[in-house]
Amino acid sequence: GKSAFAKQLLDQIARRNSVPAIFFAFSERKTDLRIRTLARLSGLESREILRGAGHLLHAYGVPKQQISDSKEMAPGWEKLKLVAEEAKGWLDLVYISECDTRTTLNDIEQRIQEVKRLQNSQQVMVIIDDSERLGDPSLSLDARLPLVAERLEDLAMRLDIPVLATWPDLEPAQAPQHWAGRTAAANVVMVMREDAERNKQVSEPSRALALHVVKNRGGEKAVLRFDFSPASAKFIEAAD
Repeated sequence: GKSAFAKQLLDQIARRNSVPAIFFAFSERKTDLRIRTLARLSGLESREILRGAGHLLHAYGVPKQQISDSKEMAPGWEKLKLVAEEAKGWLDLVYISECDTRTTLNDIEQRIQEVKRLQNSQQVMVIIDDSERLGDPSLSLDARLPLVAERLEDLAMRLDIPVLATWPDLEPAQAPQHWAGRTAAANVVMVMREDAERNKQVSEPSRALALHVVKNRGGEKAVLRFDFSPASAKFIEAAD
C-alpha cells in the first residue's frame, strides 16, 4: 500500500494547497495510477473502470467518444465523469512521470524544473516511488538506503521543495523504530506495517495498516491506523 498511500498524499497536497505535484513512478504505469485516483474519487472499483470505461477515456475521465444519451453509458460512467470534471482544477496540477532503469537524479531534477516553469511556481511537491532504483544496482538495498537518502535530501535542500521517497521494507521482522536511525539525512521517516490485531476485524479484501512516524525532526512522533481498500486504492483513517 505504500505507492497508493504516497499517490493519495500527493493528490491531497495538490488539491488542498493548489500547488503542482509530481509523482515519479518506477514500477507503475500512468494509466493505472490515474484509474486508481478516479476509483478513489468516485467510489467505483478500479476493475469496473478498466472494464467499462477504460478504453473510452483519456486521462482522468475525459471521454474519447461523445455520448449524448446517458442510457448508453456504462454503469457508473456518469458519476465518473462528474467527479473528473469537479476535480479537474487540481488534477491538472498533478504530473506523473514514468521512470525506468535509465532514469537518473539529474533527469528527475530537470523534470522538476520543467514543471516549475510550466506552472510558473517555485513551490512543487515531489514523490519518488521505489526510490531504491536511483541507487547503484551493484549494491545491496541495505547499502543503497543511506546513499540515496543523502542525495534526495541534497535535492530537496537545493531546490527548496519537499521530497517524499518510498522504499521497500528491508527487514519486516525489525520493529518500526529500528528505521529511525537508518537514514540520518531524512527529516521524517514513516514505516507502514500491517496491523495484525485489527486485521482480524477487517473484512477482505480490505486490510488494516498502521503508519508509524518514527522520526520527525522538529515535530511529534505518532502511530496512525488505517483501513485500506485495494479495489479503490483508498485509505480510511480508523483511529488516532
